[in-house]
Amino acid sequence: MSQQPSLASTAATSTITIQDWNQRRQQATRYYKQGKYRDYLTLVRANLELAQELGDRAQQGNALNEVGLGYIYCCQPQTALDYFHQALALAQELHNDRAKAISLSNIGSAYSHLGQLSMSLEFFNQALAVFRTIQDLQGELSTLHDVAILYAKLDEPKRSLLIHHQVLAMRKTLEDFSGEATTLNGIGFAYAILGQPEQALAVFQEARSIQQAVKNRLGEATTLNNIASVYLDLGHFNQALLLYHQIGLCRRELGDRPGEAVTLHNIGSTYSTLGDVEQALRFYNQALAVYQELRDRPNEIATLLSIGSLYVMLDRKDKARSYYTDAHALVQTIDHQSLSKKVERLLNGL
Repeated sequence: MSQQPSLASTAATSTITIQDWNQRRQQATRYYKQGKYRDYLTLVRANLELAQELGDRAQQGNALNEVGLGYIYCCQPQTALDYFHQALALAQELHNDRAKAISLSNIGSAYSHLGQLSMSLEFFNQALAVFRTIQDLQGELSTLHDVAILYAKLDEPKRSLLIHHQVLAMRKTLEDFSGEATTLNGIGFAYAILGQPEQALAVFQEARSIQQAVKNRLGEATTLNNIASVYLDLGHFNQALLLYHQIGLCRRELGDRPGEAVTLHNIGSTYSTLGDVEQALRFYNQALAVYQELRDRPNEIATLLSIGSLYVMLDRKDKARSYYTDAHALVQTIDHQSLSKKVERLLNGL
C-alpha cells in the first residue's frame, strides 16, 4: 500500500505547482508580446492541464479563456470558440459574472475573426450588459471599443464614431491616457473610412502626442503606422515611406516581430504603388520570412499574394501561379473564408 503524503508535503507540492502556474503565465505573456503565439499557446495549454489536476475550477476558467485566445492568435478561431464556450459554461456554473462577461466578449471576438459580424455584435452586447450590471467600467469600455470597431467593419462608421466619442469622454474622466490614445486611433480609423483623411490625420496626431507623453513606444509605432496609411490615401508616398522606415527601426528595437513584419509589408506595398518592383520584392520577401518564422499563416498568405501580383504586373504568370499555388495550399490549413475566396479569385484570373 502506498503511503499517503502528509499535510505538510501536500502543501509544499501545491505551492510548487502554483509557482509553476504563475511562472508559465509570466513566460506566456512574454511570448505574446514577442509575437511567439505558438509558444504562448503551448504554455497556456500546459496551465490548463495544471488547473485541471489541481481541481481549481476558477483557474480552469481563466486557462480556458487563455487557450482560446492562443488559438485566436494562431488563426484558429473555430477552435478558440470551443474553448470560450467551455469557459462560459464554467463561469455560469460558478455564478462568476465577471468571468461570464469576459467569456462572452471573447466569443464575440472569435466570431469577428470568423467574419460572422452579426453574431459577434450579439455576444459583445451580452458582455456589455453583464459588465454594466457588475459595474466593471474597464470591461465596459473595452467592450464598447470592440463594438465601435465592429460597426466600422459593418460599414457603419458614423455609428462607430458615436460610440468611440462616448468611450473617449469616459476615458478622459478616468485619466486613462493609454486607453484615450487607443480610442483616438479608433476614431481616426472611422474618419478614414468616411473618406476624411485630414480629420483622421489630426486625430492620429493627437493620439501620438499622448503616447509620446506616457512613453508608450509600441503604441506610438501603431499610431505612426496609421498616419502613414493616411499619407498613402493622400498620395504622399515619400512621406509614408519615411514614416514606415522609422516605424520599422522602432519595432526592431522593441523586439516587436509581428509589427516589424507588418511594416516591411507596408514598405513593399508602397514601393509597388510607386512602380519600383525590385524594392517591393525585396521588402515583401523580408516580411514573408518573418511571417514564416512566426507561423502567422494569414499574413504569410497575404504576402504570397502580394508577391504573386507583382509577377503578374511583370507578365510572369508562371512565377505568379507558383506563389498563388503556395497561398492556396496554406489557406486550406486555416479558417479564413474571405482570404480563401481571394486566393481562388486570383488563381482563376491568371
